[in-house]
Amino acid sequence: MEVLIAQILNGLSLGSIYVLLVTGFNLLLLVAMIIHFSFPVVIVLSMYMAWLVMTLTGSVFLGVLASIASAIIINMLSAPIFQHIMKKRGSVDINATMVISMGMGMIITDLLSHSINSGFPISFPDALTGQDKGALFQAGLISISFGQVLTLIVGVIVVAGLFFILYKTKQGRAFRAIAENPDGARLVGIPIFKTGMQSYALTGLLGGLTAILMAVLLGSASPGLGDQLGHKVLAISIIAGLGNLPGGLIIALLLGVVEAVIQGYWAGSWSNAVAFIIMLVAILAKPKGLFGSKL
Repeated sequence: MEVLIAQILNGLSLGSIYVLLVTGFNLLLLVAMIIHFSFPVVIVLSMYMAWLVMTLTGSVFLGVLASIASAIIINMLSAPIFQHIMKKRGSVDINATMVISMGMGMIITDLLSHSINSGFPISFPDALTGQDKGALFQAGLISISFGQVLTLIVGVIVVAGLFFILYKTKQGRAFRAIAENPDGARLVGIPIFKTGMQSYALTGLLGGLTAILMAVLLGSASPGLGDQLGHKVLAISIIAGLGNLPGGLIIALLLGVVEAVIQGYWAGSWSNAVAFIIMLVAILAKPKGLFGSKL
């Protein structure tokens, strides 16, 4: 029982990371009509930028700023690449954005594999991860670390803030209007291009914060981490339903818990296999996802 409780706690922390990843992915999908498959790769690049700044300056605060700034800048720089696609919102264009995004991800992954730290994995300082603080709570096999608590708390706050923006503010209504009916939103005066650019900035901010939380929780990063996360995000989105924000939140948390429990009882990488087995079953049972696609 102690192992189960410990792994559920680990899974909730991991699930909160998945929630942030899939929320940013779905936001760009809904507002900018882009399948940004390389969004997790951009987040891993932001982790590397944070590591570089912390290594050079010894400042955790500057590292956090570097992570957020790099994610926003990279997202905004990628926007012109998708501009002509944003003007034509159809299934063919969505597929094109996915191909372009995958190409961007390959370039970034190759950069990380050869140009930063000679391609070796990076390790974050204890001042960021809280490893020097030890376990915040220990009871038998149940151990709660600083990273787990911080990831879960900040993840909840960030997601709650994002949902507040989407459902309680004028800008959020513009986002949802474009997602629901882009032509109707244009007719009532909502600036499609400007709102799309704002979605890039917002997801960039979300990505930078996610990069820091991943650094705190995992304590390290490698060039291939972005591709692994990209597959998980795509699986979660398909299981929940493409563009379904509440559904993505629920499935992300559940997947995090399922993965952690499996890792606690079975050796090897069975957790990855389980994620895609669930995705295949979900596609066969409900092609539009368990909660329905918003596209």
